[in-house]
Order: sequence, then C-alpha cells, then structure tokens
Amino acid sequence: MGYTETMINSNQQKIESENFSDSTKIPNQNSAKIQSFRNQKENRTDPVQILLTIVIFAVLAIGVYYLMGPISMVAMAIGGVLSFYHLLGSRRTDFTKIRKGRRGPSFLLLVLMGTPFLLGGLVAFEGISLLESPSRIILLFGMTISFWTTMLFVPMAVMSRSREERQPEPNTYPPVSIIIPAYNEEKVVLKTIEAAIETQYPKKEVIFVDDGSSDNTLKIASQFKNQIKVLHKENGGKASAINYGIVYSKGEIIVILDADTIIGRRAITEIVKGFQSDENVAAVAGNIKVKNRTNWLTKCQALEYIIGIQIIRRAFDVFGSISIVPGALGAFRKEFVQDAGTYDKDTIVEDFDQTIKLLKAGMVTQGSIQAVAYSESPDTMDDFVKQRKRWYRGNIQVLTRHSDALINPRFGYLQKLSFPFLMLGMVVTPIIGFASFANVIFGVFTGDLQWVLEAVSIFFAVHILMTTLALRIDKEDYRLLIYSPLLLFGFKQIVDTLLVRALFEHASGKKAVWTSAKRIGG
Repeated sequence: MGYTETMINSNQQKIESENFSDSTKIPNQNSAKIQSFRNQKENRTDPVQILLTIVIFAVLAIGVYYLMGPISMVAMAIGGVLSFYHLLGSRRTDFTKIRKGRRGPSFLLLVLMGTPFLLGGLVAFEGISLLESPSRIILLFGMTISFWTTMLFVPMAVMSRSREERQPEPNTYPPVSIIIPAYNEEKVVLKTIEAAIETQYPKKEVIFVDDGSSDNTLKIASQFKNQIKVLHKENGGKASAINYGIVYSKGEIIVILDADTIIGRRAITEIVKGFQSDENVAAVAGNIKVKNRTNWLTKCQALEYIIGIQIIRRAFDVFGSISIVPGALGAFRKEFVQDAGTYDKDTIVEDFDQTIKLLKAGMVTQGSIQAVAYSESPDTMDDFVKQRKRWYRGNIQVLTRHSDALINPRFGYLQKLSFPFLMLGMVVTPIIGFASFANVIFGVFTGDLQWVLEAVSIFFAVHILMTTLALRIDKEDYRLLIYSPLLLFGFKQIVDTLLVRALFEHASGKKAVWTSAKRIGG
C-alpha cells in the first residue's frame, strides 16, 4: 500500500487480537436493576416537550391566521402536505428494502422547486403590484420550507427522543475498536487518549494511528503503549489513517474519534444499544457538543450543534437515514463498512461520504443522544472560516459525487427525504436566506412594512421555540438561548456567505483542499 508501520513497542503485540481491555465489567444483575429503575424514571414523557410542541404549532396556525392572506395559507398547506406525506412514511419499518420505480426527483424536491412559481401566480392573482411581489414570493417560499421542517421535524424529534429512552441495556457486549486518527495534534491528543481509555465498556481496544505527524503527537501517544495500540504510518490523510486502523482492528464495531474529542463515560454502551435495536443498523452517530464555549462564536456553534442534532437529525433518525455520521464520534459495523467500501481518500469530508455509501447500500443509520462526546470548535473567525471552507467544499463534493441519489428510488429514504434536504440546506437555503434578508429591506422601503414584519415575527417566534425545545430535549444550558437570534441574524449570514462562496468555487472548478482550524488545547 506504500505505507510504513511502526509498532511502538514489541510488548504492544500482547494487546492485539482477542485481548480487549476489561477495565469495566459487564453489569451484574443488581446494577442492571438499578439502571432499569433509573431508566423508568427518566423515560416518562416530558410534559414540557409536549407543551412546547403544541405551542409551536399554535404559533404557526395563529400567525398564518393573523396574516389573513390566502397565499400564506397556501404556503402552510404545502408544508402540511409534505409533512403528512413523510409522517405516513415514518410508520414503515422496512427502510432497507430495495424499491423499484421510475427514476426521477422525489415528491419533496418536485413540490419545493415548484412552490415559488405557484406562490408567484397567487401573488399576481391577488393583485399585488409587481414591485411588491418579489419580497412576498421569496418570504412565502421561505415560510413554506419553515412550515414543512417545523411540522415534520418537531414531532419526529420528540418521537425519536422517546424511542431512544425506551431502549434497553445491551443484552450482549460485542467487541469494540476505538480508532483515533491524528496528524499534528500534540495540543489535544493527551486528553483524547485518556478519555478513550477511561470510557466504560467491557470489551474494547483503543487504536491510535499517527498519520506521519511532524510534532510530538506520536511521542505523547507512546506514553500509553502498554494500554493501547499505537500505529504510525506515512502521511496520507485522515481517510487512509482510518482505513489503516481498521486493518488492525479486532472489534465487530468500529468507533471513530477525532483527535480533539473527549468521549463520554457511557458513550460506547449507548452506541451499542443503537446497534442492537435493529440488525440492519450500519452506523450510529454520537451527540457532539462544543466543549470550549468561551465567546459568542463558540456559543453560536454550540447552539447550532444542539438544534441540528436534537431537531433536524432526530427526524432522519426516525426514518433510519441520518446522512452524516460524524468523524468526531461515529460508529460502524465493521462488516458493513468492508462490504460498502472503506473510507475514500478522494473526498475531504470522509465521514459524509462513508455514510452516503452505507445508505446507498440499503443500510440503516441512526443516532444516539446519550452517546456524548465533547469536541473543540474554532474560537476565532479566521479559524471558523477555515473549518467551514473544508466542510462546505467537501459537502458539495460529496453531493456531486452521489448525485444519482436524487433520482434513483432504489435508495429509499435517502432519495425521498435525506438527499433532497441536504440539497435544500446546502444549495437552496443559503440563497433563499440572502434573498429573504434583501427582500425584507426591499419590502420595508416599498410600503409592505406591516406584512414583512408579521412574516418575520412568525419566523422568529418559531425559531426561539424550536431552540428551547432542542435545549430541553438535550438537557442543555438554557443560557444559550440568548444567542438564538444570532442564528437568524448575524451568525446565519456568515454561514450563508461561506456556503455561497463554496458553491461558486465548486462551479468555477477550483480544487477543494483540506483547511483546518488551529487547535486550542489546554
């Protein structure tokens, strides 16, 4: 393969094969009963979550009624039809069944792409002047997307949370291999390794792969050579480092950790519970939290993660089609990864690409809120831009590479829901975001101030309520709520700018390269 491996110490061979770490015993009968009792207490339906859900729907209904325009009612009706269509689909359990049908865009994509034309016709029919029409059409299109995501994702989030809480403790403990790929991570790698060693699971091995670091990363990892496997190879990128670790792994389940990730004590056990819920589950995504909440930028990222995981991702969890199992904490069945193909070095977001490959192979991907890990986020704008540049260019790269998932019905909910939503979020939404912002200003100066303010008020109210629900589901710090407006005005425009720039760079043929933020450590 062109790689060189250095086993740090000959004694390390003793840690291989079936000799997994037994630092944590399998729970005995009494501890299992105690855990079961705790689960019963925690698994009671949270009335606050139910109340927040009711209030969110009430605000939508009252807001549309208050606007008193037929076109706003049509926008809500379109969102309702899309939501009801997918809610019916959520009752299916055979997500992995290969389906036949004509190639073509999904119902979701067709409706959303046709909505602006329908709304434009209704605006013209209502007699709105041509100068006022653009602002209303754009805002109503944004409202349609908002209605759909709210009416579908909110109940799905609550349902997913309830379903996960009812999962029993593992009945068996399959061997797990934790792989930590690293390149020049001397500032953060010590705590990552310590946390991986200390995480509680009966049968685990920790494999550290140094990808040709030029700093002290390998030296720091070598301090743990009697507790973990330490591998060294020539620099070839993160994907090749993960593949290298998989070759030397003995576990049935492969857990990938970023070199700056602090894994929670029960994270592996919670991940295993996800795999045992369905034999077709190929991957389980962990609950990533920002650990360095030191300024407005990192706190906005923390809130962005919470909303994305607890509201958006949970809906896809119900459909068994989570589209990104993150590299910060993601787990895979080893045999499924080998069947679908190992990590590809041609992409710069290897976790996204690998997840799509598994979904296209007919597998199920799900998430776990209890499998917690803490990751470092960029704390300066310069580092934030570097991180998101890689993410967004890589995401567009993967969307282009797997574009057949948009029209091939054999891919199930990847084609029906996940992939169209990804296209919507990465291509359409940022453009609509800028257009909406511009049309708010345009509408104010063309005499449509009252209608624009009413529409924006609905957006804002629903956003605050959904953020509150996400914080409640995740049992997070409510003080983050004060940063919620920035995710609509401020932080959002920065993110949309970076997304649009990534689209232009991709369209112009500019090569996507790996850019990363500086590690903070400490």
